[in-house]
Amino acid sequence: MPQTGVYDLLKMLEIALDEGYSVFKYTVVNKREIETLIDRIYAALPVEVQESRLFLKRKEELQNEAQQKAAKIVQDAQNEADRMLSESDRIKAIEREGIRIKNEVVADCENIKHNALQDSEKIRLQATDEAMKIREGAELYAKQVLTSLEDNLTQLQQVVKNGQIYMEQIRNDAIGKYSTQNNIQQPINR
Repeated sequence: MPQTGVYDLLKMLEIALDEGYSVFKYTVVNKREIETLIDRIYAALPVEVQESRLFLKRKEELQNEAQQKAAKIVQDAQNEADRMLSESDRIKAIEREGIRIKNEVVADCENIKHNALQDSEKIRLQATDEAMKIREGAELYAKQVLTSLEDNLTQLQQVVKNGQIYMEQIRNDAIGKYSTQNNIQQPINR
């Protein structure tokens, strides 16, 4: 098969297309003949064109690969951003939970303080009431003891007075007996 130039092969392709017949806006051609011509055109292309075609194909592959890598980098960055946002959201949620717990603890402490103050006030009032009752009881007891002592002293004073009166009577009786006895025994000197 003689080496045919690319332009000759392209001319043959045009003729094959012209020999086809038209149906509406389409042209019906011999597929096998067109494929053979296209293969021959590829084979007739100079080596430089084939190399540049391979180079362009490799360039396309590299571009696709670079686009895929770029898309992966963008996706990874988006995933990392989402993860960081998610982590940030978790941190914010933890902070909100911490604030909620802190507020609960503060409220609980305030309640405990309030209840302790109420309890201490009740205890103080009860202690004051009990102290008042104890004081009243002590005063009543002291009054009873003093009254009892006064009664006992009055009785003792009466006993002492009675003893003094009795002793005075005994003395008077003794003096009277002694005087009478002395009067009898003494001679009367005139």
